Amino acid sequence: MPPRLVPAEPKFPTDSERAVWARLRDALRPQDTLIANYRLTDSAKDHEADLVVVMPDVGVLIVEVKGAGLSVREGQWYMWRDGRDEPIDPVGQARETRYAIQSYVESDPRWAQSSRGRIRYAHSVVAPFTTLGDDFDLPDCPRWMVHDKHDQAALAERLADIPLGFETHRPAPSEDDCELLVEILTGRSVHAARSVEDASDERQERADHLTQEQGLILSVTRLLNRVEIRGGAGSGKTVLALTQARQLTQGRDGRRPQRVALLCYSVGLAGHFKREVAAWPYKQRPAFVGTFEALANSWGIASGSRDDSAFWEERLPGLMAEQAAELPPGQRFDSFVVDEAQDFAESWWHPLIAALHDQHDGGLYLYSDENQRLFQRFGNPPVPLVPLMLDHNLRNTRQIAEVFRPLAPSRMRLQGGEGPEVKHVQASPDDALEAADDQVEALLDEGWEPGSIALLTTGARHPEQKSLQDRYDQAGYWATFHEDDLFYGHVLGFKGLERRAVVLCVNEDGTRERFKERIYVGLSRATDRLVVVGDLDAISHAGREVARELARQSNSQENQ
Repeated sequence: MPPRLVPAEPKFPTDSERAVWARLRDALRPQDTLIANYRLTDSAKDHEADLVVVMPDVGVLIVEVKGAGLSVREGQWYMWRDGRDEPIDPVGQARETRYAIQSYVESDPRWAQSSRGRIRYAHSVVAPFTTLGDDFDLPDCPRWMVHDKHDQAALAERLADIPLGFETHRPAPSEDDCELLVEILTGRSVHAARSVEDASDERQERADHLTQEQGLILSVTRLLNRVEIRGGAGSGKTVLALTQARQLTQGRDGRRPQRVALLCYSVGLAGHFKREVAAWPYKQRPAFVGTFEALANSWGIASGSRDDSAFWEERLPGLMAEQAAELPPGQRFDSFVVDEAQDFAESWWHPLIAALHDQHDGGLYLYSDENQRLFQRFGNPPVPLVPLMLDHNLRNTRQIAEVFRPLAPSRMRLQGGEGPEVKHVQASPDDALEAADDQVEALLDEGWEPGSIALLTTGARHPEQKSLQDRYDQAGYWATFHEDDLFYGHVLGFKGLERRAVVLCVNEDGTRERFKERIYVGLSRATDRLVVVGDLDAISHAGREVARELARQSNSQENQ
């Protein structure tokens, strides 16, 4: 049985620290505790211990680890860095940290209240890749206090072999002493307010950081003007589309600033774009941000009836192409960046290309996911595009991504972190709305803020969504998405958007056309907490693997 490890899987800045930790992990006793990368701040300075080893009946040992390149000449320690020897003081560093830890523990009220006295502390230097020799000896570092490459096989025994005469006035700690000491050092039993969204905050930060790192893919497009970036749900396409539009507008990597249009299909996503762009410096904002329809409106072309498909796929793009041909140079664009490009009809690309300054080489940057094609439109630009793939899922927890992974366009690597299991609530299509409302109440009881929750339907709209859309126009309805309140929506309008907690209401039997795509979009809208309400047999129409994984996780959650 291994010792207690704090943390269980630490990250190390050097291979030498990792090697020493691994050796001690495999050699220490079960009653021992191995603490890695311990940091302590007092009024004097910041202290850091590479390792702290807490050993009942032995003592508390502060270990400083030094890697290859270590040497000692005339009593001075050196480390080889950047082609030269730099003087260091590993013994002094370990000694200072030892006394800082000792003072910190002994000044804690829990230690004083326990009537415990002083216990034995010691410090050591471990050099796992350096030979020091058996005759090594310094005034402040006798041979027993330092452990070189030839001592590693017996490192745990050597650390425990503190000479009997060393700090004889301090007794070795008991197991109870060590338990309280570890509690004090690790902050356990210190009570702080905790909310269900704390872990969500951390995962959000990690997802944002990973998405920014994935933005390096844009450097690949620096010399390409016509690109289609494909990726599954949660791969960060929307963030990359925003970043691409910003970089093109600003001018990066020696390129001149461009006049850019950032387009999408849905009003909700366009509203999100506008809010993001409004926070940028003026010179980094694209010339146009909005929907394809809004671009037509900006050219003086009125919208048509929502039920008239011939207008949207034939007459509107024809009118726009005519208008684009007449645009003066100052109103033309150098590039179009299009998110959720799979929702654009083939006829929509012609007016966009006609509106470019350079119709042959002007920029077209498309972000798409064919498995999120929810509308009866099948159109690609009539120009060749260089395809690039995003195969990471960054925005959803691993548990959520595991449910919808069978529906993704390609195999995804899941990097979104750990979260709670996905919950499934069995309900018929007729009962799903009421059951979904109950699950929203349950999320609120868990501690989720209303502004973190969305209730999305795959079939008929929720009555609250209908009420909001009757009360406001489309822009007004979507403005409620950015308020700190529960949002009611439909998966058709929620693509490219996300909320931390989502109740997905499957209020249909799974036999309608494009059900698989609706489920895929709906399952992927939650970043942290997902509750699926609906009939499992209906959900299996989207994929039996999806239903199986959903049932497995839900059962696992119930058995915890």
